[in-house]
Amino acid sequence: MLQMKITVIAEDTEHKPRQEEALTLVVNAHGGLLKLKMDVHVGQPMRIVNRQNGVEENCRVVRVDDTSPEFYSVAFEFDRPNPKFWPVVFPPSDWHAPRT
Repeated sequence: MLQMKITVIAEDTEHKPRQEEALTLVVNAHGGLLKLKMDVHVGQPMRIVNRQNGVEENCRVVRVDDTSPEFYSVAFEFDRPNPKFWPVVFPPSDWHAPRT
């Protein structure tokens, strides 16, 4: 889990570009989950901007949950996995937790 401010750029229902500051709830090398006020739909392309370093990444909406009257929980997936987008270190694929 990582709560981080990002910028989301997507088209509204009238196909006009909109930009919104959002907070992530969960992140991983393939995308994440964020809180968004903008109404988006599954399959919709978006562009997200890491506000800490200015890096931008294209992604698409994979799930939208209406969890609150104030925002949607939006799951998104990068067009290409990018573990370096987030300010965290992911363990290598061959890493295993020690057994106790």
